[in-house]
Amino acid sequence: MAKQRSQRTQSQNDHRNNQGNANAGTPGQNKAHAHVQGNRGKQLNPNQQK
Repeated sequence: MAKQRSQRTQSQNDHRNNQGNANAGTPGQNKAHAHVQGNRGKQLNPNQQK
């Protein structure tokens, strides 16, 4: 029997697209993008304890 891939909801698709979208040139900030960039910075920090 083949496994069925679950369909993403519109909300999940929106969140996935927002993670890569900085919304440059607009007022305010994209919270999903800001969260991703903050986590990325933490992971790249050479002083971060593992």
